[in-house]
This record gives sequence, C-alpha cells and structure tokens, in this order.
Amino acid sequence: MSKKNPHTTVVRPDFVALLADVKGRSQAAQTRAVLAVNAELVRLYWDIGQLIAERQQRQGWGSSVIPKLAAELKNDLPDLKGFSERNIGRMIAFYREYSDPSAILPAPLAKLQPTPILPVALAKLQSPSISPQPVAKLPTFPIVLPPVAQLPDSLLWTIPWFHHVILLEKLKDIPTRIWYMHQTLANGWSANILTMQIDTQAHARQGKAVSNFAALLPAPQSDLVQQTLKDPYIFDFLTLTEPFHERELETQLVHHLEKFLLELGQGFAFVGRQYRLAVGDEDFSIDLLFYHLRLRAFIVIDLKTGKFKPEYAGKLNFYCNVVNDRLKHPTDQPTIGLILCRSQDKVLVEYSFAGIDKPIGISTYELTRALPKAMSSALPTVEEIEAELGEVVKPKKPTRKKKGGNK
Repeated sequence: MSKKNPHTTVVRPDFVALLADVKGRSQAAQTRAVLAVNAELVRLYWDIGQLIAERQQRQGWGSSVIPKLAAELKNDLPDLKGFSERNIGRMIAFYREYSDPSAILPAPLAKLQPTPILPVALAKLQSPSISPQPVAKLPTFPIVLPPVAQLPDSLLWTIPWFHHVILLEKLKDIPTRIWYMHQTLANGWSANILTMQIDTQAHARQGKAVSNFAALLPAPQSDLVQQTLKDPYIFDFLTLTEPFHERELETQLVHHLEKFLLELGQGFAFVGRQYRLAVGDEDFSIDLLFYHLRLRAFIVIDLKTGKFKPEYAGKLNFYCNVVNDRLKHPTDQPTIGLILCRSQDKVLVEYSFAGIDKPIGISTYELTRALPKAMSSALPTVEEIEAELGEVVKPKKPTRKKKGGNK
C-alpha cells in the first residue's frame, strides 16, 4: 500500500479563486501606479511650460533661455531625464496650446462606450498626492511651483506624453486632437498606432458608412453602431493587382488579419471566413463573420470588388436573418450587416434599403492612401513624365564633318 506524499497538497477551488483575486488586484495596482506616474509627469510638463511661458511674456525672455536652461539642468542634475532643449520647447508649446486644461474634459458620449480595463483605470484615476521637487532648489530659478496635483482634472493628464508630442506635431486643430485623445483611451492605441490612425485620417472616416441603423436600432445603440463603422476603409497593406476576384480580396484580408482588425477598429473578434450556412437543401457561405465585443452582436461582412448593386442588400439581409436564427444568443443585440465595395451611389443605396428589416451599412474601401491635394497637384502627370523622358532619350542627329577637315 503506497503512502501519500506529505508534500502533495490538494488545491481547493476557493484557493484558486483567492489566488486569481490577489493576482488581479496586484496587476490592477501596478496599472494604477504606472498611470499615476504618467499623469503626474504630464501635469509637471504643463506646469513647467506655464512657468517658462509666463516668464518669457512678463520679463521679455527670448528663445535663448531654453538651451541655457537645458544645459544647466543637465549639469546640475545629470540623472534627470526629459529636459532636453527640444522637450522643454514642447512643454512650452503644450501649455500654450492648452492654457485652460479644465476645458478639455471627456465627452458625455464616452459614457455609452465600454472601454478596456486599462483606459477605465486611467479615466478613473484620482489626482495623485505626490508633488514634484520644488524648483527653488535649482539655482537658476529660485521660484517655488505650486504642487502639480492642484491642477484641475482634465483629459490631458490621461494621455501619455509622447502621444501628446505626436498630436502637437501632426495636428493643428485642437478639436481633432481631442477626438484622437478619446479614441486613444477607448482603443488603447500605442504611439505607433496613433501615428498610423492620424496618417490615414481616421477622424474623417469614422461613422461615415451609409446605413439604416437610425431607423432599425434603438438609441443609443444605433449611434454606437454607426460610430463603429468607417468609410472608406484603407487596405493599403494588401498586395493585389487589378483586376482581382472577391476570393482573392478575402484571402488577402485574412492573411493580414491583424492589420485588417486594426483597420476595422477595437472590439472586432474574427469568427471565420466562408462561414457555411445550410438553409433548406442549399448551402450558403458568409465571406467574413465577426463578433463585436462592445456591440455584443455578430457582424456579417460581404465583400464586393466593384460598385454597389441593389441585390447586395437583399442577400445581406438574408444572411443576417439566418445568423439571428442560428447563431445569435438571446442576450446578443441584432446581427449587423456590412457591405464593403469599391464605390457606391448613395441614392441607389437609399432605395435599396427600402423594405430591408435588418441593420445594414455600406462602406467603400481603398487599396492605397490618397495623396493630399496639395502634394498631388505638385506631382507631374504620367503624360508629363513620358514627354520629359522622350526628350532625354531622343537620339541626336549626327553632325556632318566639313570637307577638308582641320588643317
């Protein structure tokens, strides 16, 4: 008869729950600590920007004070990071752009949109009680700053500093910057993703899909669904050669699924491609099927390589009916259909929606990013390039030598 190993312990279910709870609380505390440090840093940079800007205005200091200040700080506090000449200039610009931080608050609509754990913790972060080292200890500026924690609550403190740098350098319009701040919080965008979203002008595309959501979905669900979709979608990560078939487009999108999901937006979960639906004696296949974690609804995507046709809406309506009957859970919201095509006629789309009883949206997609008008107008046309090349490669007529030659 074998003896029980005295070191063997039986793990009880309540202990597993306790362990998970402790780990969750520890990770949440670490997240709050990181966010608190970030909020304090951004407050500090705004405060320093205000100090220098007001001194410049009151005492007539020029821009030469910035390199001098950066050099003195480096000599006196060599371990102090973030106070280069360039970054101090950013602090001043940051203050001047947002001289009243209390005016930049989260939009009321944000309450309707559930956000990931990290942004929620960030949004609910209370003002930390830690104050920066008084500047009175620096010999160059014997002034004691008010504690940074006394600054008013603002959306500004919830965005990482380098995100602010990107917004300052890439966007001049403050309302547009604020839109990207909200999206950064809602979607957890990294600095690289934020840059990409600005480059593709996400703010001008969000919520632009033609749809019947307002007529078929209750508020605020209809608004939330509308804001989830874009027009156009930018698929510049694909390597397709014109002309191409719908199956080629579908294959490429699934092959680049991570980039495709990023372009679709936060909340999309991939269910499958060519998702089979058996109805009666026939089989049907959905091009791409997703489930949206925020909307709590399936999203059926039908891919088209050409212009929108009225029969597309009826087919997608059929797919939504089947998904609602076969896949939708009683607690799920109604299934949403999305047609992605190369172009559309809005009048044709509006007539096609008549009689459709399922929420459907229609968006276009582009395989390359359009150049800004100012840049595209400055570029030569194909005809101009060909004419220029023709002049370069045009053979020169041989010159005749005079009789008799040189004497």
